[in-house]
Amino acid sequence: MSAEAFDLDAAIRKIPDHPQPGILFYDLMPLFQSAEGLAAGVARIAGWARALEPDIVVGVEARGFVMGGALAAELGVGFAAARKPGKLPWETVRQSYELEYGTDSLELHRDAVRPGMRVLVHDDLLATGGTALAVCRLIEALGGEVAGVGVVAELTFLPGRSTLAGYEVCSLVRYDTESVPA
Repeated sequence: MSAEAFDLDAAIRKIPDHPQPGILFYDLMPLFQSAEGLAAGVARIAGWARALEPDIVVGVEARGFVMGGALAAELGVGFAAARKPGKLPWETVRQSYELEYGTDSLELHRDAVRPGMRVLVHDDLLATGGTALAVCRLIEALGGEVAGVGVVAELTFLPGRSTLAGYEVCSLVRYDTESVPA
């Protein structure tokens, strides 16, 4: 089956009321478990990203690591990880961001991005955009240029894309509602 023919949406498990009542969780692990699904996702984002000419892919903890490394290999560039505080073993830079109830932070190794590098940010899902924006700010603080933000799934009923206004965004699957499909 070709990468374009693979039904990514069908491979994403929808779990109602997780992690709390009223939330529909989009579980990408079944997609990643499928060799065809993983290859299709990587091929589609890589097809979009090639024209952006990234020098490196930064994957966002933790599900952004799954396709991020494969995406970097497909593009012939390096990979770096944006992680929760205290997880990276060397000198880091940190950026905090807002959550629905509080704040969180992400860190990058100080030498992960050099001035002038073009960086592709990759995460599994775009919702409010706070996480991706924090990574973009980390990249820019290190002198890098955000080439684009690529995600597998986007919840278009949340403000992620507007939060990332000014950045090029690619999402492979879009969900316009949080209702469970029949």
